Amino acid sequence: MRTHSATVQAPSDLGTAVIGIPEGSDLELDLRLESVMEGVLVSGTVRGTAKGECSRCLDDITRELTVEIAELFAYPEKTATSAKRGADNRGADDTESDLDDEEYVLNEDDMADLEPSLRDSVVTALPFQPLCREDCPGLCSECGARLADDPGHHHDVVDPRWSALQSMLEPTSVSDETKES
Repeated sequence: MRTHSATVQAPSDLGTAVIGIPEGSDLELDLRLESVMEGVLVSGTVRGTAKGECSRCLDDITRELTVEIAELFAYPEKTATSAKRGADNRGADDTESDLDDEEYVLNEDDMADLEPSLRDSVVTALPFQPLCREDCPGLCSECGARLADDPGHHHDVVDPRWSALQSMLEPTSVSDETKES
């Protein structure tokens, strides 16, 4: 078992359209690498800063994110042996289904590509609808004004069925006919 700490640059598309970790920003990895029968078990934490916008008021937000990751990276010879065994038992056509998880296989230099596991862990940990604060009132649906800046904001809405009568209540200028009488 070994521990490894590193600071790496975030890959592209590490998030959603609303919030994510910007490409090139620092990610702190604190990992534990354990040798097991099937391969190497990589577990630990990833820390980074997610940036995005509030889903209600569209203000910029920044969140510190800490995510746990755990993934088993198989030895190449173990996956080749299990694929051969599977082909012998079921036929050659089913061999490809066993090799679908090749992204979690150690390469020839015993290196593991953590990006797919990192992406799976980080993106699922991000909030689906991020908020600048829990009680964010959002924007006015009529004019787009920020409701946090004007808590008493409202619009007088007249029922369109009564709008013709509204003109009768408005003060009008006195016409020339009424002055002459």
